[in-house]
Amino acid sequence: MTEKKTTIELKKLTKKFGDIIAVNDVSLKISENDFFTILGPSGCGKSTILRLIAGLEVQDSGAVIINNKDSSFVQANERPVNMVFQSYALFPHLSVRDNIEFGLKLKKISNTDIKIRVEEILELVKMNGYDFKLPSELSGGQRQRVALARAIVNKPKIVLLDEPLSALDANLRMEMQQELVNIQRNLKMTFMLVTHDQDEALSISSKIAIMENGKIIETNTATNMYEYPSKKFSAEFLGRINIIEGASSLIDNRMLFNSDTFGKINLERDIKLPKDGVLGIRPEKIIIETGLNKQKNRVSMNGT
Repeated sequence: MTEKKTTIELKKLTKKFGDIIAVNDVSLKISENDFFTILGPSGCGKSTILRLIAGLEVQDSGAVIINNKDSSFVQANERPVNMVFQSYALFPHLSVRDNIEFGLKLKKISNTDIKIRVEEILELVKMNGYDFKLPSELSGGQRQRVALARAIVNKPKIVLLDEPLSALDANLRMEMQQELVNIQRNLKMTFMLVTHDQDEALSISSKIAIMENGKIIETNTATNMYEYPSKKFSAEFLGRINIIEGASSLIDNRMLFNSDTFGKINLERDIKLPKDGVLGIRPEKIIIETGLNKQKNRVSMNGT
């Protein structure tokens, strides 16, 4: 299998705001046509990374490599990158069509080509018939579609998405998640998303990087990140998990985990654990054996 080209590479990237280190010595590679997500809590520095890639901030040290070119000090409008903001950032006095056309007109593309491209994009984001509506006349989901259309209409290599779905209600957010995946696959662009929403990251990403306090602590595919996290923070941040402290040992070619609470737990042979550590078990991996004495203490709805 041919190895995919690297579209974005961050090399020891650092950005400070006064005494606060927002991005701390981050190195990262994002492959061509990936849907790559940086997942982390609010204030961990993930949006700052997007702004550094887009050229909206300048790093204090390190490098931003885009398509094998050092773009660390290239102006934002000269980078093959477009960004979709959390606030949509649409021009309120311009119609849907004018908002989408804006960047194309700056590039002095012919009116004929602009018309063709805008029609194609309106159909792709399912906004046909809304050409002359103002942003104030649209719902949140529709404004998000227009913001995305504006970002992709000039065919950038990379689209950066800064928590674009966070203002939408739960049902619409799920619908838009699938729309983003479909559009990304259709256009074969590299999408890079930042979010604090674990479900969102797991459902749409080909790869996930977990970020904490300005650092990338772990990168993996979405499935492997959930099933086999290597860091306790990643395991707990990605969803409910039972953390058991203890020690592991190999006895008769079997890996055992010994804990004061549960005694000896048989593990899969290919799981490698340090002698002292923690074992994480997702709730859905637990099977209740029949025939045991059990008592129901409390039942609650999810979210209560």
